[in-house]
Amino acid sequence: MRLLGVFSCNRGETYSRNTPVIARTGRGLEAGEVLCEADENMLAALKDPKNGQILRAQTHDDVIELRKLFEQGRNEYRIVDERIRELDLNMQLVDLEHLFGGERVIIYYLAEQRIDFRGLVRLLAKEFQTRIEMRQIGVRDESKLLADYGDCGKPVCCNTHLTEMPPVSMKMAKLQKATLDPTKISGRCGRLKCCLRYEYDSYREMRRDLPPVGAEIITGHGRAKVLSQEILTGQILIEMEDMRRITIDAAEVISVLQRSIPKNGIADIADNKKNSKTASSSNDEESMPC
Repeated sequence: MRLLGVFSCNRGETYSRNTPVIARTGRGLEAGEVLCEADENMLAALKDPKNGQILRAQTHDDVIELRKLFEQGRNEYRIVDERIRELDLNMQLVDLEHLFGGERVIIYYLAEQRIDFRGLVRLLAKEFQTRIEMRQIGVRDESKLLADYGDCGKPVCCNTHLTEMPPVSMKMAKLQKATLDPTKISGRCGRLKCCLRYEYDSYREMRRDLPPVGAEIITGHGRAKVLSQEILTGQILIEMEDMRRITIDAAEVISVLQRSIPKNGIADIADNKKNSKTASSSNDEESMPC
């Protein structure tokens, strides 16, 4: 799961970036990789980091042992999958992680409801002769474990630099005028792509400099009404009083006379009050369910 943590090392020892190491963590003895020095800025960026100690840099024997564990894990995956089918459990096996020190085997699975896997754990503990930990995950975590490349042709973000899954909503796609075809804005996990979140804040900042859609404005061409916004180019489509439609730069707007007016007057205002709770909960930060 690419867990991040702050690890101490023995006095006098230093490790360079990307050094493969063996470390003692809260889960047991694990193989890891040194990323950077844990300075104040880095510590401030981490939320609830794990702690542990680096024991040594990986040796040739450690590399051989890791290869053996990888092959062993593939065989254990097949066994776990067979036991799940034998017990007729309504769960989908995703991945299996065998810790370097052998303290435990962690099984990642998908399930739509609560699963009684006590019988499965007893069978596997007896067969593998180690502690069995069952970990239920979501579809985004499944992609984090198994996905390779996205539509952009690059490795998926959740399997590279992302440590937390950002909340993503359809409002972000609409603001950026991305296609609303679910097949084109969904990632490998079947949820909205995380990259829709990356430029969202910039779009919101640029939109603040543009008069809103429906506003009455004064320009060098005369009085007009805003029909749409082109956020990236800083332009707006307007309709003049003679019904002509033209595109102008936002800098050409002399003043904004009024915001958009409700079509039905008092009735619309009453409806807005009635739906205020719904509107307040459907803010720009609304996330899609995982």
